[in-house]
Amino acid sequence: MKMGKTIVEKILSEKSGTDARAGQIVMADVDYVMVNDVTGPIAFREYEKLGTCTMHKDRMVLIPDHYVPNKDIASAEQAREMRDFVGKHGIENYFEVGRGGVCHQVMVEEGFAAPGRLIVGADSHTCTYGGINALSTGIGSTEAAAAFATGRLWFKVPETIKVVLRGSFRKHVGGKDLIIRIITDIGVDGANYRAFEFHGDVGNVPVADRLTISNMAIEAGGKAGIFPCDDLTREYIAGSVRGEYTPVDADPDAEYCMTLEYDLGELEPMVAFPHLPSNGHPVRETDVRIDQAYLGSCTNGRIEDMRIAAEIVRGRTVAPGVRFLVVPASQRVYRQMIDEGLMQVFLDCGAFVSGPTCGACLGGYMGILASGERSVSSTNRNFIGRMGDKDSEVYLAGPAVVAASAIAGRIVTPDDLEVI
Repeated sequence: MKMGKTIVEKILSEKSGTDARAGQIVMADVDYVMVNDVTGPIAFREYEKLGTCTMHKDRMVLIPDHYVPNKDIASAEQAREMRDFVGKHGIENYFEVGRGGVCHQVMVEEGFAAPGRLIVGADSHTCTYGGINALSTGIGSTEAAAAFATGRLWFKVPETIKVVLRGSFRKHVGGKDLIIRIITDIGVDGANYRAFEFHGDVGNVPVADRLTISNMAIEAGGKAGIFPCDDLTREYIAGSVRGEYTPVDADPDAEYCMTLEYDLGELEPMVAFPHLPSNGHPVRETDVRIDQAYLGSCTNGRIEDMRIAAEIVRGRTVAPGVRFLVVPASQRVYRQMIDEGLMQVFLDCGAFVSGPTCGACLGGYMGILASGERSVSSTNRNFIGRMGDKDSEVYLAGPAVVAASAIAGRIVTPDDLEVI
């Protein structure tokens, strides 16, 4: 007798019209395919080679974000190639500079991501949308071209790791700390081509934290990280989601390849040391001086992250010799920061506040680290040379630790500020 299905198996069964099970290969209809200014041009060229294929324009989403605004002639040419493709084919889902932001934030804000949907994107952190019950995963640019033309792609149905959560986060602990803990426990290859599926007291995990957790599933090699849809999910996407959606829950007798369990109340602020997201340590065991603190990215650039950080730096001043970069993940978050007075708080403490861009996160431009410099960052990767010189160091942490560290000049928790 066949077992029940995981969320991944159910979504791929629905989208492929087959009885999809882990290990099988299926052809499935995708709801949306997203590309950015770096991955898009390759997809455009490959699509044009296909000739007279039907274009599924309503499923295409184009978002410039990596080199925004353009940093040099090469990036300007990439951006123009995207605009030319949009104009030639009449693509409606295009978010020009000043009207969008970091692609994964825009996909959620603009309602493309929703429960039960199958979404692919030519960016590895497309798995973010699992935070709102979508099956979303990264693909290559040539695969994106195929999805442009056919609206379909093949998938190997991944096995699923069941993650059971108990309790609630303590103050100054959140989704970033949990996912660093998970990756540290299983390693950067511990979930290779597998999905994470979250169970238990997920109602105690805010949706913003769920998005952070799902965003970093790829850092353990994961294909996706998926939460169930609940009242928090529905409230989060209300008023923005496009069209109807169908939430998907796992069957009680679904089969999992592994089970992990975490008591959220026992978690503490974490920091991932260079040069892997799996090199996690409790902040209390850390004594690292920093040159830069970076708050932003598709991982922790949401308004909830900005509120957490602003509350910590309010009335305080960035430490001498430290640069505090604050980069909201979208134009909408930027506007919310102004409306809520957070912008003033950051400016008063001595932070540099930028419009939305991926620039510093991928070491593309702005915030580049010199040899020997150290940055604590709310981003998702700390590989060698990720944000600058190969001899620089990136330490990954949540927004509360990043903000506190900017004030202290070394990696600390907000509680440590009271005794410094």
